[in-house]
Amino acid sequence: MKTIGLIGGMSWESTASYYSLLNQGVKSALGGLHSAKICLYSVDFAEIEVLQRTHQWDEAAAILIDAARRLEVAGVDFILICTNTMHKLYTEIQAAVRLPVIHIVDATATQLKQAGVDKVGLLGTRFTMEEAFYKGRMQQKYGIDLVVPNQIQRDSVHEIIYQELCLGKINELSRKVYLEVIQDLSDQGAQAIILGCTEIALLIQQEHTTIPLYDTTAIHAHHAVKMALES
Repeated sequence: MKTIGLIGGMSWESTASYYSLLNQGVKSALGGLHSAKICLYSVDFAEIEVLQRTHQWDEAAAILIDAARRLEVAGVDFILICTNTMHKLYTEIQAAVRLPVIHIVDATATQLKQAGVDKVGLLGTRFTMEEAFYKGRMQQKYGIDLVVPNQIQRDSVHEIIYQELCLGKINELSRKVYLEVIQDLSDQGAQAIILGCTEIALLIQQEHTTIPLYDTTAIHAHHAVKMALES
């Protein structure tokens, strides 16, 4: 079994989901007392959030590159960045290490293509919904069109992530806001919705809507389990 390297802590709430999903996946595949081989480097999200908010992306990249290099020295076989937003720095992080860094968009888009989805709604942080690093890769590499919420909705989705979900707060009124946004994206032609922030699945699950949801945390973790178990 290969060892999975995790750059986590952004937030630790969603990193805990990664840890659980990876171990559940290995146990499901191998049975018995099997669990995943994992090496986790968890950053201080308070420092990262300030750098995000003030657009100090070079400084944020330096922190995550240091984390990736430490994981490489520790002997992991490949790396996951346990957050959608920080894939903005994917190119810099991948260039800094010899190991493969598994892109969350690639794992998600593969599942969407397999399901025949070619137009999808995207929820995430303001960075993920508005910038090209996520939407561009999905569109250019996989030919999948994305629909994003309007400006007011994007602000609400973003604030709920940072002010509630990253702090482990689950609010029924916020769930209602998200479900209204999801319905609006569906009305605009989205065949499914990408939960493009690793915390969103703490609030929204498939049981809450009939519109197909693609949880990037679960998809990323599932892809990592398959890689870890490949001979």
